[in-house]
Amino acid sequence: MLVDTGGQLAFKAAATADPRAGSGLARWAFMARRPWLWIGVGCYVAEFLVWLAFLSLVPLSDGVLLGSINIVAVMVAGRFLFREKLSRMRVAGILLVSAGVAVVGLHG
Repeated sequence: MLVDTGGQLAFKAAATADPRAGSGLARWAFMARRPWLWIGVGCYVAEFLVWLAFLSLVPLSDGVLLGSINIVAVMVAGRFLFREKLSRMRVAGILLVSAGVAVVGLHG
């Protein structure tokens, strides 16, 4: 969950609008020079390795369930780091995902 969340946040930081970025291919070149993009790629490579190791230890249904809490972590971090709005519906979604993970986790 940590490396996936870190990857999502790093990609968001890399893609965040910057007046120096320009448009089109120049924007992509600008993003490629930003360390955040490569931190995100590194997080995703690490996530791949950690996910494979994790799935060797737990059933797939448990692993995917635990992985879904990542949605909550990304939304909350997006709120604090990027000042993204959390509407009532999004907060309701966060609560439902958290409750679903807890319910299945308690009975799993």
